[in-house]
Amino acid sequence: MAEAERVCVGVPQKADLKLKYGWPFPDMKDPPLTFRVKSNIIIPLVGTFSKILLKWCNSVSGHNVERLQELVGNRPEGVPLVTVSNHYSCIDDPALWGLLRWRDLWSAHTMRWSPAAHDIAFTRQFYSWFFSHGKCIPIIRGLGVYQQAMDFMIERLKEGQWVHIFPEGKVNMGMEHIRLKWGVGRLVYDSPVCPIVLPFYHVGMDQILPTRVPYIPRVGKTVTVVVGEPMDFKALVSEMKEKQEDPTTARKVITDKIQEELGTLLWSYGYLFRSCTAKNPKKTMENK
Repeated sequence: MAEAERVCVGVPQKADLKLKYGWPFPDMKDPPLTFRVKSNIIIPLVGTFSKILLKWCNSVSGHNVERLQELVGNRPEGVPLVTVSNHYSCIDDPALWGLLRWRDLWSAHTMRWSPAAHDIAFTRQFYSWFFSHGKCIPIIRGLGVYQQAMDFMIERLKEGQWVHIFPEGKVNMGMEHIRLKWGVGRLVYDSPVCPIVLPFYHVGMDQILPTRVPYIPRVGKTVTVVVGEPMDFKALVSEMKEKQEDPTTARKVITDKIQEELGTLLWSYGYLFRSCTAKNPKKTMENK
């Protein structure tokens, strides 16, 4: 496998279960001014790139996107948010956030935290600097659900912040059914404040940046995004904790419910696509 392809799809370089340049974050309860300044430069720049690529250079067919926009920008103070989606292209994050309003794209405080593979996004010192200030967290695949990155995300949820996760755990090149990783279950179960979980499903990002050489973003493509309804796990989590449910079982139960909802959104996408084809077959063919 070529080096560029390995990086895009997420094949580990080697079995190295540690960070080459150490943990990249200061104490985020009171981050130094230098960290905040750098984040306030990098995040608006990346957000602008995302908006231009997704909405200006390409087009979006969005369904219930306003739900995502409202929960990102206007949810109650102190209420954490976990968004989950499928992962079909290595440009899904950040390009999908072009769906958001400008004020949220440009806000280092509002924008998501997201795990990123340590053996891809944190292999060089500059990468570590850039991605950490862009609110990406080095996750070490193979180290399990109890690792520093997971604890860090739970701390951010405790503060009422937004975490996005691709629970498939890699770029799903074959767009096949993959059992979701249980890390998302731990985020929900162990967060001191039960987060709102918002699933969404998207198709077409792999047309903007295919998982094959040359890895150059395309223009003139169409992306479809179907946003689901918020999932409330408060009652379920409380019930399992009262019963002192085994944490492994609890994580599986939560993850399975999220997987079921993502499957429903996939079905919804198929229904919407067939409806659009029936109403305007010529336009549908033009968008392919």
